[in-house]
Amino acid sequence: MPLKQKLKDFLDESRVKYITMFHSAAYTAQELAHTLHVPGKMFAKTVILKSNGKYLMAVLPATHKVNFNLFKRVAHVNDLELPSEDEIMKKFPQCEAGAMPPFGNLYEMPVYADISLRDDSEIYFNATTLYEVIKISYKDYENLVHPVVGTFASHN
Repeated sequence: MPLKQKLKDFLDESRVKYITMFHSAAYTAQELAHTLHVPGKMFAKTVILKSNGKYLMAVLPATHKVNFNLFKRVAHVNDLELPSEDEIMKKFPQCEAGAMPPFGNLYEMPVYADISLRDDSEIYFNATTLYEVIKISYKDYENLVHPVVGTFASHN
């Protein structure tokens, strides 16, 4: 089953209210937030990291970047690296580059959400393509994904 359908089925089966939006292509989370007229802090971008050969998913506002030292503390890991784009595309073959939805649980991958995402009641995120975004309540997201929530993002 295509990942986008798996994601939407998961949301439907969980009885979560969400809105799907289509837009012209945007290549960064900040650009996408601007295109949708949404504050960048409400757009949840997904960053894939790697520690000791295992993939980890960091979810943070588009206006921020991962602070590796803080992330290591939150994830309780000693080494951390960014995998290559080829590695990421092999792990997420049904996603366009940079459009992974922040649902690591669908990939059996641990998810870490920056605490600043709790500042707003809703989040927006890519839905496997550069043309589609989903909006849900942050509370529903946290209840579905059960991320480890901590402080690991720094403002760009």
